Amino acid sequence: MIAEPTLLSRSVQKENSVVDVSSCASVHHVSSERNENRQKTVRGKRKARECSENAKRKHSKSSNGSLGRAENEQLKNGDVEAVTLFEVVSMGRNAMQAVVDDWIDAYTGDRDSALLDLISFFIQCSGCKGMVTAEMFQSKKGADVMSKMVEDLDEDTGLQYKKFLAFPWILTVTWPLDMDSGEYPLIMSGLYWKRFRSHFCEFVSVLVAQCQNCVIFDGYLLNTLISLLTELSDSRVRAFRHTCTLAAVKLLSALINVALNLSISVDNSQRLYEVELAKMASKRASPRLDRIQRKISELQDRKCEIENMMDAIFKGVFLKRYRDVIPEIRAICMEELTVWMKLYSSVFLNDSYLKYVGWMMHDKQPDVRLKCVLGLQALYQDQSSSKMDLFTIRFKERMISMTLDKDHEVAIQAMRLLMVISQSCEDVLGPDDHKNVFQFVYCSHRPLATTAGEFLYNRLLSNHELSKPRDGASDQERHRELLLARVQALINFHTENELHQHVLYLVDSLWDSAGALLKDWTGLTSLLLPHTSCQEQATALSSAEEAFVIELISASVRQAAEGPPLSGRGAGKKVVNTKEKKIQIDDCTKLTEHFVKVLPELLSKYSEDAEKLSSLLKIPQYFQTDACDHENSQCVLALLAQLEAAVDRHTDVGLLEAAARSYQSLCAQDLPWHSLARPSFDRLIQHWTDTLGTRLRESLCDGCFTGNEDSTLEILSTLKKLNAFIVAQDLSKWSLYELGTRLLDVEIKHSALPMEVTIEALRCMCSCILWKLNTFGEGLTSRESALQQRSQLRAFCEKCHRCLSHAEQLVREQAFMCLSDVLIAHNYQLQMWDSSAGTPLLYTPDPKLQKALLSFVVEHVFTSPEQDTHSSKVSESECGDGRLEDLHRRRNLLAAYCKLIVHSVLEMSMAAELFKQYVKFYNDFGDIIKETLNRTRQMDKMESARTAGAVAFSRYGGCSPSPALSLM
Repeated sequence: MIAEPTLLSRSVQKENSVVDVSSCASVHHVSSERNENRQKTVRGKRKARECSENAKRKHSKSSNGSLGRAENEQLKNGDVEAVTLFEVVSMGRNAMQAVVDDWIDAYTGDRDSALLDLISFFIQCSGCKGMVTAEMFQSKKGADVMSKMVEDLDEDTGLQYKKFLAFPWILTVTWPLDMDSGEYPLIMSGLYWKRFRSHFCEFVSVLVAQCQNCVIFDGYLLNTLISLLTELSDSRVRAFRHTCTLAAVKLLSALINVALNLSISVDNSQRLYEVELAKMASKRASPRLDRIQRKISELQDRKCEIENMMDAIFKGVFLKRYRDVIPEIRAICMEELTVWMKLYSSVFLNDSYLKYVGWMMHDKQPDVRLKCVLGLQALYQDQSSSKMDLFTIRFKERMISMTLDKDHEVAIQAMRLLMVISQSCEDVLGPDDHKNVFQFVYCSHRPLATTAGEFLYNRLLSNHELSKPRDGASDQERHRELLLARVQALINFHTENELHQHVLYLVDSLWDSAGALLKDWTGLTSLLLPHTSCQEQATALSSAEEAFVIELISASVRQAAEGPPLSGRGAGKKVVNTKEKKIQIDDCTKLTEHFVKVLPELLSKYSEDAEKLSSLLKIPQYFQTDACDHENSQCVLALLAQLEAAVDRHTDVGLLEAAARSYQSLCAQDLPWHSLARPSFDRLIQHWTDTLGTRLRESLCDGCFTGNEDSTLEILSTLKKLNAFIVAQDLSKWSLYELGTRLLDVEIKHSALPMEVTIEALRCMCSCILWKLNTFGEGLTSRESALQQRSQLRAFCEKCHRCLSHAEQLVREQAFMCLSDVLIAHNYQLQMWDSSAGTPLLYTPDPKLQKALLSFVVEHVFTSPEQDTHSSKVSESECGDGRLEDLHRRRNLLAAYCKLIVHSVLEMSMAAELFKQYVKFYNDFGDIIKETLNRTRQMDKMESARTAGAVAFSRYGGCSPSPALSLM
């Protein structure tokens, strides 16, 4: 603090320099006469200024002691405590207004003493633990004085000091070397200091607002304050620069409000003058006119004075600090500059100032770029956006490119900025610009995708041209026409899109903005069903458009029932609050009530189109249990009949999987439709099982496969259907494992089965084993059942072992994947085994099988060294789709083998061959091998180290040891 210039100042300085030097500073005046006069009146002034900073100090603790002060030291019961200005900042607006009023009274009585308090306040807010010394400036030789304005290190005392002119004083601030350690109020963490920063800015605004009708124009207060802030904002110490830059730009913002009030007063006085001047000469009062004219001149002079102060702050602080090395300071400058442009556009909203915002959009720090984008949003939303035409042309490409910013928040706000520009400046963004921006509806970051979806909705789906009604149309027809126009716009966007065809991600992006459109399932299904109206027939959709609408309906149903996140969007499962849960339940109820009646008709219409059926058959998975009742039994029976007809007619994998999930949902025990759906499901599986058994009896003769082409196709299609359904539900009671065994025995003995049949048989048997492992131990397990299960598991592993040497690569890979899945599931079952359930199922793969698995991985994964991408990276376009698919297949095989290591199915030493390939195949498999190495280290550090040592020895064992190693 800067102490009162009393006889006690020297003792106060001495005391606080020992206890806490941050709370005081000595003030030495050149004029002893002035010092003597102030000594006589100081006690009376203290009584008049109860809330002044030095009023009731009584040699209190330092201001920086309040840096750790708790919040409970604030005002209580509305009473203003005897505290410093620094402490008042944390008390809120009401406390500040009262203290500022008292400070103004003190300033009116003794402006030097009050101004010293204010200067001390800004020094304290910088976290200064040093001392401030002030001496009166009386030198006539300004050049000599300015040459002594320095910031340096005093080697004798080990203190840093800054000496500068803040007229009418020359201030010297000294502080210890650790001042720039980074601990000062503006950057300290916690709610208290966040509030302090807000109150600090508020204090500057309140100070100017309360002074605007009195002392602000005395030519003394603001001149001194601006000099102080300008000098300290140019300091090498970060705390001074940061704090005083913030204070300076907030001061300029407050001065803008004063200038605006003056402009209003000038306009009012001008109108009053014109009214008075318009009166008849006999009624006109000349003295009144002169008085109004003088008032107008005075207000204009004051406004000019304020603008000069604003210009001084801009040139003295902003122009030096907007490129400061500290990003927080740059962000402050950009944030306030856009505020000035919006508040005082007549002065600041022009290209001379806008260029700084454009330049700083290229800043390296995302916070600075974000402040620029947020400020531009406010400017383009304002009515004066026409003044920014040149800026828009010059920086349009940069604003568009910022949607690709690596910082997600900057990218989101850049997208919102483009949305605002598109609305306020119609011709700025062209078709190509919109096309590029709309592609972000498919990006992996959901907030950015939803913002792009909002942009897409506002631009394409809320277009006024779409909502023009047809003359003479009813409300229902108008609604259908508007819906059709919006769907057509979406179809055009989807068709013209050359990069992505993911309707599910498009729906997720549009959900927040176009939820009402996407949940209009009645209207969307009406576009697909036949109508008799000539007008509706004329606007009928094509087959491709119908496929898009069906996929749109399926995706919207999934979104309503499950919601985000989709795969690749979001790090984890979203926590749904009570309101969102209620909306979700209501939507599921509506879609259940609607589709249970409409879906049979849609399935019947598209019964021959497997692609459309695949999307429609996903809908029953999301039916709401609470919405089900017995009144819709006939609709459910019709739905089940169409389901059965669809899976009986088609063998498309996607269709079968969707149907299996729908059957699983309809057959749930808690559903009223269980009694209808379960018998239908059982009949379907029994029919397929009987068909498969019959065809096998006809085609398997004396251990050989003798089936013709029709029999083979029917066996293959039946196996595909059973494999799709066995994934969703346990079909063990139909003895599918035995049927698959008969097929594999023939293949192993005679190699006579078609490749596709062998693959499907392996999948079927693997699923049966997995279901048995899943249900094993649910009840009390006897030794006999455990032995029988182990025998079956061993037999299946032996069959897969034999298939690892099959002539067809796809069969070998399927056998390997089946082995991996079964062994991992068995290991998990052992780990979760409850001893009270009886005898566990114990099985250990024999050494031959383990070696076969390792050999398979080495031969099928670590191949084609000439195509390895470690030495020379190959682009995806050059390597082609075939190369990428092959790489994906090999990565899956390697991941399956690594799971066997991680789950302790295989010994850790079996991973040595993988680790040897880490460098050679780094680009293709480096992430998988590295993760395996990390997992094995977590499992057993010693064994992992031995394995790594064995790898190193095998690769570098032939090298001669280094001299350092030979000495050990």
